Amino acid sequence: MTTVKDIRRKVRRTQTIVPFGVGGILDLRGESFVAADIRSWARTAERVESPRLAAKLRVDDFRSAPVVPAGKAAYTSRNGPTYVRFPKWLFCPLCRAMAFWKTSLEEKDRVPTCGRCPGRPKLAPMRFIQICRDGHLADINWFRWAHSTSEGHDQRQCRSGRLQFLATPESSGLEALHVVCETCRARRDLSGISHKNILRKLGMICPGTHPWQYDSDEPDSCEETPQAVQRGAANVYFPVVHSAIDIPAPSGPSEDDPAVRSVVDSRFWPDYRERYGSPVADNFRAIIAAECGVTEEFVEAIGRRASEQVAASSPFGSDEHLSIAEWAAFSDPESVPGSKTFSVRRMRLAIAGTAPQSMQEMDRRVASVVVADRVREVRALEGFSRYEPSSGDNDEGGRLVSVDTARRAKWLPAVETYGEGIFVSLDEERLSAWERLEPVRCWTRRIERDLDASFKVDRLRDKSGPVLLPRFVMLHTLAHHFIRQLSYDSGYNAASLRERVYARSHPTDSTYPPQAGVFIYTAAGDTEGTLGGLVRQGRPPYLGETLIRLLESAQWCSQDPLCADSTGRSLANLNRAACHACTLLPETCCEIDNSLLDRTLLIGDSEIPGFFQKVLRAALLESAEAVEGS
Repeated sequence: MTTVKDIRRKVRRTQTIVPFGVGGILDLRGESFVAADIRSWARTAERVESPRLAAKLRVDDFRSAPVVPAGKAAYTSRNGPTYVRFPKWLFCPLCRAMAFWKTSLEEKDRVPTCGRCPGRPKLAPMRFIQICRDGHLADINWFRWAHSTSEGHDQRQCRSGRLQFLATPESSGLEALHVVCETCRARRDLSGISHKNILRKLGMICPGTHPWQYDSDEPDSCEETPQAVQRGAANVYFPVVHSAIDIPAPSGPSEDDPAVRSVVDSRFWPDYRERYGSPVADNFRAIIAAECGVTEEFVEAIGRRASEQVAASSPFGSDEHLSIAEWAAFSDPESVPGSKTFSVRRMRLAIAGTAPQSMQEMDRRVASVVVADRVREVRALEGFSRYEPSSGDNDEGGRLVSVDTARRAKWLPAVETYGEGIFVSLDEERLSAWERLEPVRCWTRRIERDLDASFKVDRLRDKSGPVLLPRFVMLHTLAHHFIRQLSYDSGYNAASLRERVYARSHPTDSTYPPQAGVFIYTAAGDTEGTLGGLVRQGRPPYLGETLIRLLESAQWCSQDPLCADSTGRSLANLNRAACHACTLLPETCCEIDNSLLDRTLLIGDSEIPGFFQKVLRAALLESAEAVEGS
């Protein structure tokens, strides 16, 4: 077993979660490794505090990979995760001889080399490996592959296992690549290697192991059919990552305080609790405050604490608790005590009566703006799956493999990042009225039917809630175009920004307040987390201009009319008018894999009214008038 640092290679701390977390394959300068499970992590791993996320994932705590110091200590220290060389089958790019590399052959600060050729060229890893739905990863039995079409000789004579990986110029593609036995000259090309069940037909089974397992570890009893895939294929590794914004606990008076008891005992308290977070609740809050002789802020603090207590004991899943606490904190930043990890303040679009019509239309739709000067996010890796994403209770998806393959993990690897962000919420009354429009509802139901038929339905429902609301698709699309526009205006590149969409539906019998907002924040763990560019763009007049520009850019796509008229795009037809040219983002930005996106619900078309359609029309008329006037 070798570590990356032993061969003078390093990964960032954030990369130990994604994309090079437990089970992930790391390619470094022509070498290939796989991240071992958390048993290899040193006891000196730094603890990461996130009580809300720990309660959700039912673990004791989180730990972050220690920073490897510079200099000689970086190569003598045994801190940090271990990366095991994989695949073990290597070949020489000169003589094409294949070798099965053993752990005992590893030498510190040295790469595998060929012992046959002068100059000892570096060995290269084989391109194909095998995976299964149970999450196992193994080398392909190339000896059996080479002899699978051989006839007229005894394969037992070829026990030496000396193979060659030859490339013939007469053919192209996989047909030009052959695995050849040096002893009996049996050979087979790689054409058809990716066909389903091809390995099982040749007698190859899944060993039920992971590359990092120790000799003392017993293999799993695996009956899944192994599948040959390329080492860098997208279905080799599906990490399951959870994240939470660090929200300070709300401060407030004790429950035994007489003033608190008078508020809770008020006859209007049940109505306030039931409608907490909605505009109607403001009236009940004022009545209770006047009746009990306290301030409205006092009643609000008690109401918020009660709402979080209900969410924490919710039978509908802890995801509800995380989203509700974050939504409440951003919706009412004055009620959240400031801290070193969470500093937010309310802003406004600052639209005057003489402002252009497009700005006034935008102001009618935006309920509040909050800039976060300082936020802390914790991301934790729960496990991974292969072949297909883990689908929860659905037996058709891949099995979730824990980050500790020997036992139940009591802690999870995590990383904390600090940054800044912009939170924008929409007017609930206008949004609800738009959602009730029949064309909008019918269009969303079509997307939801594709969602229900998708293998990602369980994971996406965790974000969208039991019912896919039009606001979720619209706000998710808004977040993507928001990030794309901010990448031009704020100084951040798109890959360093992330989204959090607050538009989840709730069970009909719940008392959770409706959500309608997006939070765009920095996701990088280095200096890009504190540049201040997002906070600047959240101030007037920059934010209003940014929102107008993103709507103008959303109406055009280089793939139109194919993109705009699409009735199903991307994997499982979960997108409509959204493609790489106009809406999709790097995978680090999106929390649901670039799914459930549609520009139509954002800006509208001739049949479906978009939520911001009037804003866009006003902006286009103003642009036309400006051109004519010039």
